[in-house]
Amino acid sequence: MRAGVIGVGHLGQHHARLYASIPGVTLVGVTDQSLERATEIAGRHGAQVYGSPSDLLTHIDLVSVAVPTSSHYAVAKLCLEAGKHVLVEKPIAVQPAEAHELVALAKAKGCRLQVGHSERFNPIMRIMRPHIQRPVFIEAHRLSAYSERGTDVDVVLDLMIHDLDLVLSFNPGSVEEVRASGVAVLSPTLDIANARIQFSSGCVANLTASRISTNKMRRLRLFQRDGYVSIDFQTRQGLISRRVSPPGERPTLDTEQFQGTADEPLKLQLESFVQAIRTESRPEVSGDDGAAALDVAHLVLKAIHEFAARQS
Repeated sequence: MRAGVIGVGHLGQHHARLYASIPGVTLVGVTDQSLERATEIAGRHGAQVYGSPSDLLTHIDLVSVAVPTSSHYAVAKLCLEAGKHVLVEKPIAVQPAEAHELVALAKAKGCRLQVGHSERFNPIMRIMRPHIQRPVFIEAHRLSAYSERGTDVDVVLDLMIHDLDLVLSFNPGSVEEVRASGVAVLSPTLDIANARIQFSSGCVANLTASRISTNKMRRLRLFQRDGYVSIDFQTRQGLISRRVSPPGERPTLDTEQFQGTADEPLKLQLESFVQAIRTESRPEVSGDDGAAALDVAHLVLKAIHEFAARQS
């Protein structure tokens, strides 16, 4: 299969590198707003430089869209209209209506549409997922130092969207209530946000995202009726504490630790995308999944704005 990458900046360069390494896939070309950057990345992998996405699309079968978030919708739509299989970086789009339009377009064209929620492919998440049954409380912290990259959207769409996707992947039911607050500190958009989301199953998720923190953190904790699951996406370490009830004795906790492999989540993600195309199967993180996460992200944003209005 012939692959291309649109946007070879911070993330796109790695898409190009990995496509060039996947058996049965040829990195044909790349394009970027910076011709110098595109030439540099293409040169590393023996690919061609194309002057525009439209020029690239005539030569490929599948494409990664790694442009700034504000351009995801327009570029992904162009690719799907050309009948190409698309992996678009998260979030799928800025507005829910745009996301659902892309999903419908992909189905109409018979194209695979995958969204780059890479934490699903983190090796420790793959290990821990079978142990996650019906969580009743979920707590997530996703904190980063400030960077200009990604500030074309607020922190909910930039960082919290990862954890929203993970929470929804545990099938907690429909959203019943959202309470949230947030503040812009260094950028024109929200830099810190916290959300408390109540689902129809009774599960509650408390999510915190910040891009102005001094320490980086990527942690998820899940409380279940029979124990506790902790996942650190940075160190790729996991912990499970299970309730043990010996006959005639008080219940105790049995703790087991796990360590994820050094496999690159993005490589696993791209391999999964290629496999979905080959087998004509539903992508592991489909366009529908990406749209669902964006829907809830906008419920969080609405709650933040309503909270701010009450405080003013």
